[in-house]
Amino acid sequence: MSNISTSGTPMAASPLTRAVLEIDEYAATLGWDQPARLFALVDTAKLRAQEPQLAAQLGLDGTDSGAATLTPVEQDEVPAGTPLDEFLGTIAWPDAVAGCALAVERQMLPPSAEAAVPQGMSEKQLAAWVAKHPDRQEVRMTVAVLRDGARESAVRLREKDSASEVLTGADLVPGLAEALAATFVE
Repeated sequence: MSNISTSGTPMAASPLTRAVLEIDEYAATLGWDQPARLFALVDTAKLRAQEPQLAAQLGLDGTDSGAATLTPVEQDEVPAGTPLDEFLGTIAWPDAVAGCALAVERQMLPPSAEAAVPQGMSEKQLAAWVAKHPDRQEVRMTVAVLRDGARESAVRLREKDSASEVLTGADLVPGLAEALAATFVE
């Protein structure tokens, strides 16, 4: 079953899940081998009320069903060459931002390959080793967190690059969710 409705919008139970799927779909339109992308998540109704010109620019015409929604607003590009954890440590969000999300591509190994990982490798050596492993899989992970602690993730495998194959769940990428949640700690 597809997670896309006949109108083209993601079907999901919560506004956070809908926002994650919207970001995943946007990233999918850009193709693979993209840099990490950071998004602020703002309450759509508040955005319309406080920033009507920006809302209009984003195509938020007020025709949604009235349900609570979040609007992803892409931020400036994540600086190339800066480790993601260091970059996230520099972020402070204004009060108007309800949450944030990050879409990032990585290579993963199945749990069965963990025993074969050589010990004592640097991060760079480990990345090269994973890149050559025959069981590696390329994935795009989209992770979002809200100020209140809610979390959601979407994971898309490159070999199954279809909206109907996207996995979602709150705990799929816990380390990245923790790092994003830390951007709201004062």
